[in-house]
Amino acid sequence: MPVIDLGFSPCPNDTFIFDALVNQKIDTKGYTFNVHLEDVQKLNEWALAGKFPYSKISYGVWPLLKNKYQLLKSGGALGKGVGPLLIYTNQQPNADTIKVAIPGVNTTAHLLFSLAFPTVKNKEFIVFHEIEDAVLSGKVDAGVIIHENRFTYAQKGLKKWMDLGTYFEEKFNAPIPLGGIIARKDRDQQEIATIDALIKESVEYAFKNSYETLPEFVKYHSQEMSEQVMRQHIDLYVNDFSIDMGTVGVNAIAALEKVYSSFNAAE
Repeated sequence: MPVIDLGFSPCPNDTFIFDALVNQKIDTKGYTFNVHLEDVQKLNEWALAGKFPYSKISYGVWPLLKNKYQLLKSGGALGKGVGPLLIYTNQQPNADTIKVAIPGVNTTAHLLFSLAFPTVKNKEFIVFHEIEDAVLSGKVDAGVIIHENRFTYAQKGLKKWMDLGTYFEEKFNAPIPLGGIIARKDRDQQEIATIDALIKESVEYAFKNSYETLPEFVKYHSQEMSEQVMRQHIDLYVNDFSIDMGTVGVNAIAALEKVYSSFNAAE
């Protein structure tokens, strides 16, 4: 029985998507999965090293992976109103002089921040769940938050400066592509097509069977967040684009690639 190494994050949107697949709740066509759960920046780094044949990545790093990997149609996170937020504490900082915390150099969040604030150079790259505290402590002037922190920052007295996803959506008239699933090109093409179809089936299973009562797999890896926050997380990041990105998704990723090209050309 073939064993497939698969990397994705412990966040509820990913565990919700992959639960049926990796826990054999659907017919996996003889495949079993060796799961590697890690923060998205670490997944990006592993993908750059070609570590796993299948992995979740930030679309922000996709231009650096195109020669080695191909994108799957299913399992990704795209949509409107789902982008990272730029937050601060009491007084909005001066954009020309801010020090900002960002959840990883290769993340889509970094790319979107650079699109909106192309002149800011004083950046500190830290794990996403430490960013709120970095802003509160004064270690940085502002922070770019993702994942469940979108739902918790206001409770901690932090304020929204800008929705970076909305900025992209309005500029390009496209949904914001956050992260997708990739397959290494050295894998058999029939295998890749099968895995893509299985991920699609896993998402469809989740919507049909796992939404009313969240699976233990999702709860166990949710880093002690409340069920309400887990559901907000899933509602925000798992949608029809997760089943199949379609032409709209492909075009949105192409728009983000243009941002990447212009940003790196400017540097």
